[in-house]
Amino acid sequence: KSMNRIPVIIDCDPGVDDTAALLLACQMPELDIRAVTTVAGNVGLDKTTANAKRVRHAIGADFPIYCGADKPMFRELHTAAEFHGADGFGGVELPIPEDVLPEEKAWDAIYRIAKELNGELVLIAVGPMTNVGIALAKYKELPKLIKKIVIMGGAAIGGNVTPAAEFNIYVDPEAADMTFCCGIPVHMCGLDVTMTAYITPEELEEIAAFGTPQATLVHDVLQKGLEKYVGWGKPGAALHDPAAVLYTVYPEMFTAEEAGVRVETKGPLTVGKTVTDLYSDKQFDDHNAFVVTNVDREAFISKVKELIKKY
Repeated sequence: KSMNRIPVIIDCDPGVDDTAALLLACQMPELDIRAVTTVAGNVGLDKTTANAKRVRHAIGADFPIYCGADKPMFRELHTAAEFHGADGFGGVELPIPEDVLPEEKAWDAIYRIAKELNGELVLIAVGPMTNVGIALAKYKELPKLIKKIVIMGGAAIGGNVTPAAEFNIYVDPEAADMTFCCGIPVHMCGLDVTMTAYITPEELEEIAAFGTPQATLVHDVLQKGLEKYVGWGKPGAALHDPAAVLYTVYPEMFTAEEAGVRVETKGPLTVGKTVTDLYSDKQFDDHNAFVVTNVDREAFISKVKELIKKY
């Protein structure tokens, strides 16, 4: 079995749904987590890194954590603290472990590990793509060394930070466009699928009832966000980042279509928009991506429950 595990790096900005995604990833026998890299996004880098350490400690995992970029490649940082809480951890009180992290930067670790794995690495990027952009800029041969990139970001239709743009792409549109243009196939789990991959208040209570510290953590960290979603008239909290992790291992639960995708970096109204030819007569010259458009929500939630129950 160990021969067939998918070696992954999870690049993230925890963040409440990133926390759930890391928790789930650590329980998947199919994944071999080579590293977790942190980036500024939902909250600042010091907080996303502290939260990655908290999660690692809470789940008893031993993956190395590498710090990445503290701001986008060419812009000022725009965070989502109003959603994720000032600490990015949904207001959950968990001590921050004293662990000293390696000096190596996220983009250097991504390159080194990709090289060690001879083209087998899958990169799961569920925050702004800044670390990926820097790695691509610094290491010209990186595209030959990464099998695919699975992102949580973008949307074929609409946005959540502006009418045109999804948060992770909006925060660093230049890095996102570099990622789409680099030649590595990009599998985009955007709002089209992640808003469908929601968990209801009842389902979250069922998870809490497992009674383990990890089940309690998932319940507690998603609680404040859940209240916001319900307040917006949604049936539950979108599990944005877990969708990308589960898609990596269980693509059969999802619907994905090959498409061309680029990112708008100049338009005042459309900056951060993922422009796709998925629904257009005119096609891009190159189909560089797969756009994930749907998920079997029942299968998805039952897998989420099963993975958390294993703790």
